[in-house]
Amino acid sequence: MTDIPRRAVSRTAKLAALPLGFAGRTVLGMGKRVTGLASDVISAEIQQRTAEQLFSVLGQLKGGAMKFGQALSVFEAALPEEIAAPYRQALTKLQEAAPPLPIASVHKVLTEQLGPDWRDRFVEFNDVPAAAASIGQVHRARWREPGFDESGAPNSRDVAVKIQYPGAGEALLADLKQLSRLGGMFRAIQPGLDVKPLLVELRERITEELDYELEAESQRTFAAAYADDPEIYIPKVIHAAPRVLVTEWVTGTPLADIIREGTEEDRDEAGRLMATLHLSAPQRAGLLHADPHPGNFRLLPDGRLGVIDFGAVARMPEGTPEPIGRIAALALSGDADGVVAGLRSEGFIGSAEEIDAEGVLDFIRPMLEPIAADGFRFTRAWLRGEAGRLASPRSPTYQLSRQLNLPPSYLLIHRVTLGSIGVLCQLEAKAPYRSILERWLPGFAPVA
Repeated sequence: MTDIPRRAVSRTAKLAALPLGFAGRTVLGMGKRVTGLASDVISAEIQQRTAEQLFSVLGQLKGGAMKFGQALSVFEAALPEEIAAPYRQALTKLQEAAPPLPIASVHKVLTEQLGPDWRDRFVEFNDVPAAAASIGQVHRARWREPGFDESGAPNSRDVAVKIQYPGAGEALLADLKQLSRLGGMFRAIQPGLDVKPLLVELRERITEELDYELEAESQRTFAAAYADDPEIYIPKVIHAAPRVLVTEWVTGTPLADIIREGTEEDRDEAGRLMATLHLSAPQRAGLLHADPHPGNFRLLPDGRLGVIDFGAVARMPEGTPEPIGRIAALALSGDADGVVAGLRSEGFIGSAEEIDAEGVLDFIRPMLEPIAADGFRFTRAWLRGEAGRLASPRSPTYQLSRQLNLPPSYLLIHRVTLGSIGVLCQLEAKAPYRSILERWLPGFAPVA
């Protein structure tokens, strides 16, 4: 058995074991109910043990499991504190690291993608990966430039060389198929959390993310849109092949480090810059950065936000849809009928659906608290409160939400917005978010 099939079997076995462990803990919980222990105590114990096993296994895997773990990790701020706290460090690791690919495999990919003389393209190449993620790992190197300097040494520049794992596509598909069976586990950790749409969307994006030449095209578009920008830095693409991408190296503090130990000032500024990127990119680049986990961002020494991964983007040549800003503005002004009319026209409410307009407004208004005034501090407590309000089956909000649809055209925008809010809550960042929306969100600012 070769290394790759052996690793695939091991990964599948670990994923397959997760539901069995969950089932055992559920039986344990049922047994304890017979003994008279309080249901909330049992539930908390099951939640904690389930979270421990889930995050432990996801943290060991590449492929779809690793990518799903990264996507889930931005929502850790919504988990109950007693569950999230012991595993926050493990979740952060999902955003920054994974087991490295053997160096012989790295060299084989470089030979296949850059040619047998690939070493001649570099002045230096560090065999130890600087970072590893779901479908590839990054090595630091010095790319050979034309000419020589005054000392006779070849001209060169620091670069990041992203190398795709062999068999990454097959691993992604296999892992996502396994993960689709784990819905019950995620409901145990956070009732109301529906992972199926996230998994469907991840599956749809696999082909794009596996194509590094397509990623290079997206990154070049972003780099042109933000060239010489005083707040956002996009590294240039140096060379692209289907499974190897060479870009400028970005030196800065990873957002995960700022979340863990950054000053309040740094956390606030990182949040402001992330919101600026998220809201301005559709207008400036015709693209939405669609992978807002902290591992993709750095706070640079000059204060700019560095963005280092463009494998997942949404193409929005017309910019952000104007109804998003218009409906948000109507909700803040208290126009319940206008909100319902706007939602109905966009397909969030069925054309024949009878719905309580004031109830819809009550459903939406708390979500808009961050932009009701110019300054707002996102917190884990605020996100947990919103998650609880929306997820409780006994809540009128929950009942009303069942009458609302999420049109397919809004699925990615919705997911990226939630992911970005999750990161802002991890940062616990305060910024003038309303003014950022007024500048960049069509339809939101009052017409003069």
